[in-house]
Amino acid sequence: MQTIDTKNHNSFEEKVDLEEKRKLKWQSEKKRSVWSGLGLFGMVGWSVVVPMLLGTALGVWLDKNHPTSFSWTLTLLIAGLILGCGIAWNWVAKENKNTNKNEEDVDE
Repeated sequence: MQTIDTKNHNSFEEKVDLEEKRKLKWQSEKKRSVWSGLGLFGMVGWSVVVPMLLGTALGVWLDKNHPTSFSWTLTLLIAGLILGCGIAWNWVAKENKNTNKNEEDVDE
């Protein structure tokens, strides 16, 4: 005869209940379309590309007007990439925090 572990059973029921609440809350909220998801994806991409392009443009101008032994274009392109990745990371972390906050609201 099998014994039922009530602790694990309750834990499973709690997980199912939580997932059901999350799903119902998600369904009741404003529905996002595929285009909305692509827009969010594009926003992250542009937050990386724009600082890179600005750094590259400034670097090209500096290379033409103030030549040095190193390439301003390459240096500022890499600086723009680092800055853009930092902006994107911050934006994604903020969105993740908002998502987790919404999930905590469901838990209560």
